Amino acid sequence: MQLYGTRTVQLHRLHRVCRAERRLCTKSDEVRLAEEASNKYGSPAPTIFSKVIDKSIPADIIYEDEKCLAFRDISPQAPVHFLVIPRVPIPRISEAKDDDAELLGHLLIVAKTVAKQESLTEGYRVVINDGKHGAQSVYHLHLHVLGGRQLAWPPG
Repeated sequence: MQLYGTRTVQLHRLHRVCRAERRLCTKSDEVRLAEEASNKYGSPAPTIFSKVIDKSIPADIIYEDEKCLAFRDISPQAPVHFLVIPRVPIPRISEAKDDDAELLGHLLIVAKTVAKQESLTEGYRVVINDGKHGAQSVYHLHLHVLGGRQLAWPPG
């Protein structure tokens, strides 16, 4: 009976490891998109966000000023999910310059203002993805603002 019990425990551990490996091997759409985007990074083609800014593609814009705009995410990960993007493209937060400090602060103030406008009174999360390992799928700096439910931790 002891041998059978040990064998059962070993099989259970093996199945648990196999499930974990399958999860690691199955890439989410965001990770796949980030890898594809990082391969194209540096190309002169405008990003999808450039096209939102120049209005050549539609977006549900909920805030706009001379420095940035905010619009609803087309694939929301929470009941409220919007993006805040600068009009001047900065490819990655890791490439922001000291001169960008005022603009970066403005993006956060806009995120706060729009979160209030969206009634996120119980709180929200602001996320900036950077590079391939950060799952950045569009190389134009953008802040994700998510709320409207209890968010889990850790996020990734």
